Amino acid sequence: MSKAKPSPSSRTDWNKLRALPEAEIERIAAHDPDNPPRHDWASAKRGMPALLEQPGKTSVHAKFDADIVNWFKSQGRGYQTRMNAALRRYMEQTGR
Repeated sequence: MSKAKPSPSSRTDWNKLRALPEAEIERIAAHDPDNPPRHDWASAKRGMPALLEQPGKTSVHAKFDADIVNWFKSQGRGYQTRMNAALRRYMEQTGR
């Protein structure tokens, strides 16, 4: 473990932490709700997730007006999915 200089706002007791055995740190971390779970990467696939998991999707390079993209992005995560849904709705309403 490195001897990082604690920031003035740190509430961590670094001396107490350095004195803990590694197994105890792992036990505490495993029960910490803010600690993300460990992942087994043995079966991980390389590549773009959208292309690996969503057959039928086509990657394109398109340009949209900035205000349109900003509006979709302001709605939160998944803006491209919502843009796709809006385009699909238009396509279906105009008779394909």
